Amino acid sequence: MKVSWLLLPCVFLFAWGETRYYDFIVRSTPYARLCSTKKILTVNGQFPGPTIYANKGDIVVVKTYNRAQYNITLHWHGVKQPRNPWSDGPEYITQCPIPPGGRFEYTIILSNEEGTVWWHAHSDWTRATVHGAIVVHPQLGTIYPFTKPDHEVPIILGEWWKEDINEVLALGLITGADFNISDAFTINGQPGDRYPCSKQGTFRLRVEHGKSYLLRIVNAALNDELFLAVANHKLTVVGTDGAYTKPLQAQYIMITPGQTMDVLLEANQPPNLYYMAARAFSDGVGAPFDNTTATAIVEYSNYTLPHSTAPSPIYPHLPYYNNTLAAFNFSQRLRSLASGDHPIEVPLKVDTHLVYSISVNTFPCPQNSCGGPNGSRFAASINNISFETPQIDILDAYYAGIRGVFRKNFPSSPPYIFNFTADSFPMVLEIPKPGTKVKVLKYGECVELVFQGTNLVAGEDHPLHLHGFSFYVVGSGFGNYDPVKDPLEYNLVDPPFKNTVSVPRNGWVALRFIANNPGVWFMHCHLERHLSWGMDAVFIVRDGEAPDERLLPRPPNMPRC
Repeated sequence: MKVSWLLLPCVFLFAWGETRYYDFIVRSTPYARLCSTKKILTVNGQFPGPTIYANKGDIVVVKTYNRAQYNITLHWHGVKQPRNPWSDGPEYITQCPIPPGGRFEYTIILSNEEGTVWWHAHSDWTRATVHGAIVVHPQLGTIYPFTKPDHEVPIILGEWWKEDINEVLALGLITGADFNISDAFTINGQPGDRYPCSKQGTFRLRVEHGKSYLLRIVNAALNDELFLAVANHKLTVVGTDGAYTKPLQAQYIMITPGQTMDVLLEANQPPNLYYMAARAFSDGVGAPFDNTTATAIVEYSNYTLPHSTAPSPIYPHLPYYNNTLAAFNFSQRLRSLASGDHPIEVPLKVDTHLVYSISVNTFPCPQNSCGGPNGSRFAASINNISFETPQIDILDAYYAGIRGVFRKNFPSSPPYIFNFTADSFPMVLEIPKPGTKVKVLKYGECVELVFQGTNLVAGEDHPLHLHGFSFYVVGSGFGNYDPVKDPLEYNLVDPPFKNTVSVPRNGWVALRFIANNPGVWFMHCHLERHLSWGMDAVFIVRDGEAPDERLLPRPPNMPRC
């Protein structure tokens, strides 16, 4: 990895930073899991992929070579990329894919991120195995807002299918049915010893009594929110989504796909073997999910095996799969650090109010011939618009003024107002309208966005991710959002600063952000099945007046559609 120095002028706070260089080679690599071997897409042959290391305010250049047989793009999840959506990565939103044999140089501009974010493929379902952590250390000359840990360890949670992941996607799209669930969860690429043929590869975290360990946890799973715990050890959350939090001590965490957490683990228990375990949180009625449990082993360095047969590691308590309150209460306890060295600026005056209803839907099929409910095809929507991916990327169309690629009339509120969390609905409400529509925002305006979950077809949690921004989660609750009463309970003092938020089943979440990042920015559910069904939207933030409030020029080496 090469390093150079560069002064970074930008819309966000910058200082002198380094420019770091990485080479990513995407190719098919054989991997054996669950008693069989298949080829998967990898970066540099690694699963999970390589960890990127940087300091706050750095630039990272990733030269990407596609030596696989599929199109590929890469997204730097949680990196705001100020004025630079050209390197954000979502396929046909901000770029055309890198074709087999092609190459592209991504420029990752770090601004106020500090902690753990991550990177992953953003084309079809290739992120199942193409992903890794991004560790953003404090800016040179500054320190952690907590006692420096003795060691730092990436913990990447994922899913594994025995089938080829592209075939899983294709089958679901062809039949209109729900997608086949995974066969295992993984911790750092390994399912753990509760699965067949997996004992030998189980990930082991070797610890020394009295030492502290910063676990940089990423949920890279495609379709499942996860509970995670370590037997007999408390976990202290000190950061989420690249921002510090007030220390939160807990027996378990709940982390959604797309989220990252920085968690301190104190090795303060008697020397022994302890399981780290992760399993699904799924409270959707009738929604299929993987009910297996991934494990790793926390092994104390001075632990000696007894002369008899080695005992099993101690197993942790995890909330039950559908324990909604356990998941919700954990998320509700997260608070921004909001200290003198790490201040926050919660927007108090709102310019634009948006309400987005998020729904699982269906499209009718001829002669009820599809695999969804009553012969229909599964779909999903935001404000009753089921997103249709264009064949020319929206950023290029916006930048070059190409007509006919998208429309600028995405609704600011649901087209129909009804009891969103009722138990039954008229069939007409279940059918969305397909379209490629965007919401245009003025530079600098303060946006309050309320996500309203619905019980259409199947109510469940939805982890919503916004590219290009982090936002303050100022409120959340169950039932229908009340625009008069609920804002009175907002947390405008120390709300968590996130890029991915879980909207509870049949509930709502309110967030605020300043639209100060010009460009085209994707927003979508981070359950891949919902993204594929159309639970997606796009924001276009117009240029401001000052030179540093304008979209950067188009790089000359962008892939062509």
